[in-house]
Amino acid sequence: MILIAVSGSSHTDWRFVEDGHIVDRERTEGVNPYFQTRKEISRSIRLGLDEEYFHRKLQKIYFYGAGCSDDDKKKTVSLSLVSQFRTPAIVESNLLAAARGICQDKPGIVCILDTGSNSCLYNGKTIVENVMPCGFILGDEGSGAAIGKAFLSDVLKRLAPKDLIAAFYLKYKVTPTDIMKSVYNDHLPHYYLSSISTFLTDYQSSEYVHDLVASNFRSFVNRNLKQYDYMQYPVCFTGNIAIAYLPILKEVCREIGCSSILVEESVVTGLVAYHHARHDD
Repeated sequence: MILIAVSGSSHTDWRFVEDGHIVDRERTEGVNPYFQTRKEISRSIRLGLDEEYFHRKLQKIYFYGAGCSDDDKKKTVSLSLVSQFRTPAIVESNLLAAARGICQDKPGIVCILDTGSNSCLYNGKTIVENVMPCGFILGDEGSGAAIGKAFLSDVLKRLAPKDLIAAFYLKYKVTPTDIMKSVYNDHLPHYYLSSISTFLTDYQSSEYVHDLVASNFRSFVNRNLKQYDYMQYPVCFTGNIAIAYLPILKEVCREIGCSSILVEESVVTGLVAYHHARHDD
């Protein structure tokens, strides 16, 4: 039996796999070594999963996570996993998870539009090109955090439609001061910004929301996707924002002649098939 885990900023999906079949699944809070220490990650894993999971006989753990982009961060997560499961752990980025889960052993351009955003060119084995995402302050174009940030700025500056501003304040019951505190004083403000982007999903027919989201997607396309040979390779998307705003995403991609895109809601099933094909379990 092996354990496959895919962690984004908001949650971690765990799959216990035997002979290529998922025998158990769980979801816990997200893990990110850029914002959590080894001790905090260990605590999150221990409290999130039932005790019986730590006593299963596992051959190996494959963990794919946000923030697992360099050796030091990978080591932080790996040590946490080994300390809890007493099993060897291989840690890779959630971008490689998306590439393997969607493309398997075929080349393609893979994009994540979620709390943050990321992209790469995958050659069927490994990531060969990666435009630096730069995080929610310097980058993450097209992400939930970027969309949420743009909307909140328009709310505070009273540039958004009045009825949308009123609906926002009615739902969240916050003041402009509360918003400023959440963004500038609270821990992990990009989570907060991204949560705001979900409010807009019910208003996609609004010209304002359509234009705001489309503008963010165009920024992602111009600053990230266009740096790859997107006409030569399949272009694949995953992530909550890509799914939630799929019609707008397709519209923006068509503007650059990219009319055939693949969108995958979850990459976990693909990862199970990927590792089973390599006799990892």
